[in-house]
Amino acid sequence: MALALDRIDVMTIIGFPVLAAASVSAALEGIVVAALVGGFALSLSTWRLYGGRPWEALAWLAWVGAAVAVVITPGTLGIVAFLVLLLVGLGLLFGGRLGLLPTIWNRDGTATSDESVDD
Repeated sequence: MALALDRIDVMTIIGFPVLAAASVSAALEGIVVAALVGGFALSLSTWRLYGGRPWEALAWLAWVGAAVAVVITPGTLGIVAFLVLLLVGLGLLFGGRLGLLPTIWNRDGTATSDESVDD
């Protein structure tokens, strides 16, 4: 199945609620929370690229940009940039998972766009 979860997906599902709970319980400022979320998304992007999923890595980089846009450009322009980068990331993520985007490279010569990193 193209949308099967792997260990990085599980870490994402666990990691974001943990970050949200930590930010609420520690009463962190918005800029600190954005830095935490951006750093976590950047690490996920690196693991996706390392695992041979470049489209998903680009999606996570778009979401890093969304976290940065909220901090760097406050106001209406920041919200628009945030929403656009979220949509770009979603398009890249689902496009890569569903095989709608071309294969950029194969990590072992036989990899496909829906191959799990755990294999």
